[in-house]
Amino acid sequence: MCSRTSPRTRVGRPRSAEADAAILAATRDALVDLGWSKLTMGDVATRAGVAKTTLYRRWAGKNELVVDAVAVLFDELELPDRGSLSADIEGVVLQFAALLERPETKTALMAVVAESTRDAPLRERIRASIVERQKHLVLQGRRRAQERGELPDGDGGPAGGTDDLIFDVIAGAVVHRALVSAEPVDSAWVQRFTALLLGGLAAAAAQD
Repeated sequence: MCSRTSPRTRVGRPRSAEADAAILAATRDALVDLGWSKLTMGDVATRAGVAKTTLYRRWAGKNELVVDAVAVLFDELELPDRGSLSADIEGVVLQFAALLERPETKTALMAVVAESTRDAPLRERIRASIVERQKHLVLQGRRRAQERGELPDGDGGPAGGTDDLIFDVIAGAVVHRALVSAEPVDSAWVQRFTALLLGGLAAAAAQD
């Protein structure tokens, strides 16, 4: 007899990227139509054309599903080289603002942030899946500016603290402007914000 010592292989169908994309899109559509309180896993499954068990094999519940549905939208953000640090910042801020204008982004982001105020695991998932994943844009921008000679060489301070602060300032300002104040994030505002970020209050005042 020959012994069977080979490792067990995973049975069942492999996870489908197409199915995941359909589920996440259906989640965003359902949020826009129904709102957070009325959204259910069953609604999403019906819209995506999959069994509800398919959702639960991938996500433990609605919180995790909605965060991932938002996270893939923020993964669309890019930092193309526009020739200078100020132009790079202006470009990504305008991209970010345009993303926040989309109904599915606005509804989903506001919903998960509100829910996370009483759900610590949800806050951690937002931090890991959205915030930390987008900090690479700050690192990329800083390194590119250092290569151009626009910034001194450095690693972003202790444990990347400066990079974290830059991310918080940019993300916080744009989200507040677009979603809390409901004011336009247009080219004029972005130029003034970039001047403030790079040059301080005197530079921003000079643009008034």
